[in-house]
Amino acid sequence: MQKRLCSQFFFFLILSLVVPVLSFSQKIFVADYASNADVKVFEVKYESQADLVVYKCAYSSEARGNNGLWHFEKYASNADRKIYFVDYESQADLKIYYAKYQSSAGWKNEKKKGLMGG
Repeated sequence: MQKRLCSQFFFFLILSLVVPVLSFSQKIFVADYASNADVKVFEVKYESQADLVVYKCAYSSEARGNNGLWHFEKYASNADRKIYFVDYESQADLKIYYAKYQSSAGWKNEKKKGLMGG
């Protein structure tokens, strides 16, 4: 009985660590209208102005976790988040800067992390 409880405990422990990573993957679709988007985004010129530094991944399998690794999807049904690019910084929920290197991706403003899923 004790062995069974121990194995159940480890199963739920592993599950609790894996599920958040999988549920917050960053497959992104760019909506045509703000009303169709989950988040309104503005691209800033300098990294220091950004809430999130984003690296564009070539494959959806690379875009895991809520850490700025984004893969852009062609269809909204394949995306985890729908975004809309606004024309003015004041209209944005989230300000992003595109990084050249994957290691540069990440949150600069942790308070905005919930916008992209956690």
